[in-house]
Amino acid sequence: MTDDFTLDARLAADTVQIGDLPLARVLLMDDARFPWFILVPRRPEVSELTDLSGEDGAVLSAEIRTAVCVMQALAKPDKVNVAALGNVVAQLHVHVVGRFRSDPAWPGPVWGQGEARRYPPHARAQLIERAAALFTAA
Repeated sequence: MTDDFTLDARLAADTVQIGDLPLARVLLMDDARFPWFILVPRRPEVSELTDLSGEDGAVLSAEIRTAVCVMQALAKPDKVNVAALGNVVAQLHVHVVGRFRSDPAWPGPVWGQGEARRYPPHARAQLIERAAALFTAA
């Protein structure tokens, strides 16, 4: 990886780090309404999937698959949504969101739905520990 990687300030403010995969930093969105990972390739000045090399694109694809499997094992959602939007935060990042028919945004998107509800510190720490163990085992 490169020392030039800096996490976007908005992502840093809204998330907690779970760990690093070979390419992407894995973050937990600090919103207890939805189980939600964000993968951020540790490459400077990358905003589009096509900005990645072919090799990095393949690695990111594999890491997204891993994150989906971890989400399924961790939260057992009805559906897992995967999206790379970048309309608010230009830095390339991929959302992996566990969705439930009972969640407050179902069946619509999670963006712009009410106010985020931060995890209580103890619950957040336990979730990060469980997620990190699942990523390590994957």
